[in-house]
Amino acid sequence: MGNILEFLIRTDVWLGTIVVVLVPIGFTVLSNKLKELRKKTHIRKEQHFIQDFTLSPKISVNVEQIKAIVGDSSDIIFRQFKLGMDNRSCSIVHIDGLVDQHLLQQSILHPLLNAKQAKSGLNFFKTESIKDYLLLHTIEVSDVKVVKETDKIIRQLLSGSVLLLVDGLAEVFVLSVKKWILRGMEEPITETLVRGPRMGFIENLRDNTAMLRRMTSDPNLTFTDFEVGERTKRQLTVTYLKDIANEKLLEEVKDRINNLDIDHAAETGYIEQLIEDDYLSIFPQVQSTERPDRVMAAILEGRIAILLDGTPYALIVPTTFSMMLQSPEDYYERWIPMSLIRMLRYVAAFLSVFLPSFYIAFVSFHQGLIPTDLALAIAGTRLGVPFPTIIEALLMEVSIELLREAGLRLPRPVGQTVGLVGALIIGEAAVQAGLVSPIMVIVVAATAIASFVSPQYGAGIALRALRFLAMFSAAFLGLYGISLFFLAICVHTVKLRSFGVPYITPGTLYSKDDWKDFFLRMPLFTMRKRPAEYFPKDQIRRKKY
Repeated sequence: MGNILEFLIRTDVWLGTIVVVLVPIGFTVLSNKLKELRKKTHIRKEQHFIQDFTLSPKISVNVEQIKAIVGDSSDIIFRQFKLGMDNRSCSIVHIDGLVDQHLLQQSILHPLLNAKQAKSGLNFFKTESIKDYLLLHTIEVSDVKVVKETDKIIRQLLSGSVLLLVDGLAEVFVLSVKKWILRGMEEPITETLVRGPRMGFIENLRDNTAMLRRMTSDPNLTFTDFEVGERTKRQLTVTYLKDIANEKLLEEVKDRINNLDIDHAAETGYIEQLIEDDYLSIFPQVQSTERPDRVMAAILEGRIAILLDGTPYALIVPTTFSMMLQSPEDYYERWIPMSLIRMLRYVAAFLSVFLPSFYIAFVSFHQGLIPTDLALAIAGTRLGVPFPTIIEALLMEVSIELLREAGLRLPRPVGQTVGLVGALIIGEAAVQAGLVSPIMVIVVAATAIASFVSPQYGAGIALRALRFLAMFSAAFLGLYGISLFFLAICVHTVKLRSFGVPYITPGTLYSKDDWKDFFLRMPLFTMRKRPAEYFPKDQIRRKKY
């Protein structure tokens, strides 16, 4: 009988080893095949959703052509009038609600309607002279463009610009008097600090770039604009310091943005998913933030920021796992207490993934490793519990995740109450009903608290997902399964890259100077060099101690 039991145990171990080893290998092969398929299908197709037309010197023809394209929409205003200087027919076209009406009246309509006759010698029948006079003497708007390309004309109209059409000109004046509905600058909700700046990005792109410009007077701060979205054409800006950012990294970022193939980029999350290196990885490879100070700190390290119009979230690349456990507040307080807090975050991240799995492994497989008194206490609390440990843990973990999600989606005052009271009531009721043991409630509660320590929401989601995989590994093979699962995570993170940078740097020992800002945050005066993994042009951050 003993030999049969030993054989079954050995068979179970070998089968578990084969499964744990073969699954990552099969996943890697599938990942490579899908990546090849993605490269083959990721061919940008130039699509033209705007009907092309040819501008005519006759204003009536141009107006009718614009009406035919934009359709019979009630928010598009066509205003016909006569130019004051020579009674020439003109028309302005704009979208109601996207234009500052006061500037439109004072800086465009009023000067054109009251334009005086020019001095002698100017021939109004020469269309070039009319254009020059309007640009140099009449229009009182600073941002003026003369456009001939019809697709650009329609795009500018739909993005909030005013079109000025003049009879006799086969060109259109594009005037910028935009006005947006904006919210006030507030402290970021997802990245709260005890000490630090209270401002966060808002939905207007130019206000966000202005915040960054206010934080430095360095003329090397550069903004490069792109248009993303085949239909919506939303403005995207890449931000960097041109004397620090690595040229190859910058070109890689621009190339990935230029190859984006999407109809509408509603939020930077769309951009993040389309430019990341490994879309099958559970770890976030692009850092998102609402804080201008975090973005500026990253830019000064040699990284690159991506801002999108219409969202308060900026993206920072490249990204490593250690950045997900760092907070701007680490540098605003003294180095000794903040180093201890940073180490606490690493411990909390480990516990949020492996604490339930360790409990399952010890209770189900390795009771002999538990001290006798503690083993008796655990056995006493589990008397009458009808489920195995893995089912008990899954019931509690899924309940906690449901409460967490419900608390996020409900209105803020109600959500906090539901999350706190719901957890207490469900935990107490489950123990009273004999469905779970009290110590399991303690383990799940400690795990939930540890998962809240992560400063980055995306990293917290990844750790929560890994927790369930670790629990199944522990339920299948005990501590042996946990060890194999941990090794699989290590192999995956070592292989993972973010824009060519290893995901676990500075753990790769590329530069000993980078370890000064890894597990511990050393004094600021000792961090003379910028992170070496980004290959910055200017490596020296401080000239002397």
